[in-house]
Amino acid sequence: METLQIIWLLLIGLLFMGYAVLDGFDLGAGVLYLLVKKEEEKKAILRSIGPFWDGNEVWLLTGGGALFAAYPAVYAATFSGFYLAMMLVLFGLIFRAVSIEFRNQSDSKFWKKLFDYGFVIGSFLPALLYGVAVGNVVRGLPLDADYNYTGTFFDLLNPYALGVGLTGLFMFITHGAVFVAMRTEGELARKAKAWAQISYWPYLGLFIGISLWSFISHHRGPFVLSPWINITALLGMILLRVFINYSQFGRALLCSGAVIMGIMLTVGIGIYPYWVPPLYEGGIGLTVFNSSSSFYTLISMLIIAMIGMPVVIAYNVYIYKLFLKENIKSNT
Repeated sequence: METLQIIWLLLIGLLFMGYAVLDGFDLGAGVLYLLVKKEEEKKAILRSIGPFWDGNEVWLLTGGGALFAAYPAVYAATFSGFYLAMMLVLFGLIFRAVSIEFRNQSDSKFWKKLFDYGFVIGSFLPALLYGVAVGNVVRGLPLDADYNYTGTFFDLLNPYALGVGLTGLFMFITHGAVFVAMRTEGELARKAKAWAQISYWPYLGLFIGISLWSFISHHRGPFVLSPWINITALLGMILLRVFINYSQFGRALLCSGAVIMGIMLTVGIGIYPYWVPPLYEGGIGLTVFNSSSSFYTLISMLIIAMIGMPVVIAYNVYIYKLFLKENIKSNT
């Protein structure tokens, strides 16, 4: 039973990690869209993420569904505790999808502007609030004996969680800027490179500061592993800057994705064996081993996952190979 529980911990972690790496660049591109004024450049950014953004969100849906089935108590505790924040994320994703699909269906300046703001806000809210949610999980949540969240929405807006949220925001902005620079040509590509160089510094500073804060105040897992993974991620950050400076955007994007994976792996190891640590010493928490579904549920889901996940991965590899061959020209 414990082996199955750990397998599902790794599989769910892989799904959320895949979502952060893949949807991270189009969330970042959506936030940077606010800085673009020329119509052709706006269209170029939308075309650059067009073949990927909806497929990327499948990773989030699959991860949430797997969490619900494999760890229903964790799903219930986190989604009830983050209810208002999750509603903001949901509405943001809806507005973002509608804006991408309908923005170019009308010649009206009013509707174009409205959809532009919908795209930016719908990208900004998830990019920020995902990090806030992760920060609160790392910090710990107050749960009662029935694993119900006992705090308020404003308790979630604590300094540590907001710091993690800002780290995630600049992480996605840098990731998105590198992607836009890789996918476009001309003036827009040069702007995207500059955006990546600018956003890199708050990203690096927040990454170092939050890492130290986490290790000092909120570390619970095997300490022998986390620092080394974090140091590796820091080295990846340095390499990321080198690739950006030399306009090697394909390598920079791979490096940025590896850094995101390293950060999320550090978070997972840092709270293990918890899914939801207690806020205070002696409080109630949800671990990998006390909150899972039954043996038969986990084994049945594993059989389905072993069939479905290779198909999803193969589909994503095919789509990216197909559409990453050519850069988008913005005619500027």
